[in-house]
Amino acid sequence: MAMAVALSGSLLLASCGDSDSGSSEDGKTLKLWHYEAPNSAMGQAWDEAIKEFKAKHPGVKVEFEAKGFEQIQKTAPMVLNSSDAPDVMEYNKGNATAGLLSKQGLLTDLTQEATSRGWDKKLSASVRTTSVYDTNGVMGSGKWYGVPNYAEYTMVFYNKDLFAKYGIAEPKTFDELTAAMDKFVENKVTPLANSGAEYPAQQYLYQLALSKADRAWVDSYELYKGKTDFHDPAWTYAADTFADWVKKGYIAKTSSSTKAEDAGVSFIQGKSPILFSGSWWYGRFVDEAKFDWGTFLWPDSNLTLGSGGNLWVVPKGAKNKKLAYDFIDITMSKKIQNLLGNKGGVPVAADASAITDPKSKELIDNFNVLSQRDGLAFYPDWPVPGYYDVLVSETQKLITSSEEPDGYLDALQEAYDKGAPKQ
Repeated sequence: MAMAVALSGSLLLASCGDSDSGSSEDGKTLKLWHYEAPNSAMGQAWDEAIKEFKAKHPGVKVEFEAKGFEQIQKTAPMVLNSSDAPDVMEYNKGNATAGLLSKQGLLTDLTQEATSRGWDKKLSASVRTTSVYDTNGVMGSGKWYGVPNYAEYTMVFYNKDLFAKYGIAEPKTFDELTAAMDKFVENKVTPLANSGAEYPAQQYLYQLALSKADRAWVDSYELYKGKTDFHDPAWTYAADTFADWVKKGYIAKTSSSTKAEDAGVSFIQGKSPILFSGSWWYGRFVDEAKFDWGTFLWPDSNLTLGSGGNLWVVPKGAKNKKLAYDFIDITMSKKIQNLLGNKGGVPVAADASAITDPKSKELIDNFNVLSQRDGLAFYPDWPVPGYYDVLVSETQKLITSSEEPDGYLDALQEAYDKGAPKQ
């Protein structure tokens, strides 16, 4: 990952383009969109950032609109091509999303702001990977088109009370994890919270593949530094194992049509003892889960899904870009970063000694373990435009057993080869 982001200070300065300050700015309104839940760590931090922004910009009105992840994912290109574009918005990172918008000329080049305001110095190489994109929209090098204010990674959330009820110890190995799931099934409890209609299902499958993969495999898949074969041992193991988990009852067939929110709520309500998902749930679980719960990294795997968090991007057609840059700068301040850390987020520029909450310290410590072993392997839907929808629909077929693993892998290969740059 560090190799993918080999950006020196001179290169960053050399790549500074016009950041389009916006000649028609009135400086009176900041139009802001994001899709974080109000009680999530990010939602609470951004609320505080808005207050800070208002205090520093008296007379400026903030027009905030809460959006859904799926809503922005599907409508961003259309909205950003219209007069309704916000000044600053949260957007998904990666080649297929922010990279595609940058290639289409819909985002403002933030390179000059990133260097003059010191954002480049605050982000580690692994987190910075998704901030920069080349002329083909491929992450890892080129100009700055987004700024992540937090990092994220996936982990196993588990209900300690349910584990204790059935006499199951916290799994330390993959075999112990599957043994725990067998025990739940024996007791007529579906162990895994899942969503086939959105991202969770494909992330289970990608994690299974990552457990048999290495950094070169990830670079081939995500950064096109080699040929990706979906019938290789890692992908084959993942598809076969996922299909087997459905047959064994670890994953409910009825979850093929459920949303990510349904999976999270199932865990919050104590119905599902295990959820494999991201740190973006952490603050909400702290707030809403009324039982004893804990987390651990996916056992027997050096790699897991993760990266810098979603990006603040400034649309090319934004009317008040200077205000947008000021808001981003506030979210990068120690005050907001420390708040983010203590509310259950993974900050990128916090003062470590200011993080006092025990659960938050555990979250950040596990992230540091992953960072130190170069364990962040991005997300499965990133490589090519439209791949998220392909993964959703194809993984749903594995859940309903309407497609065999071999056919599933064929479909992924076809869509990947169609969308990836020709080598």
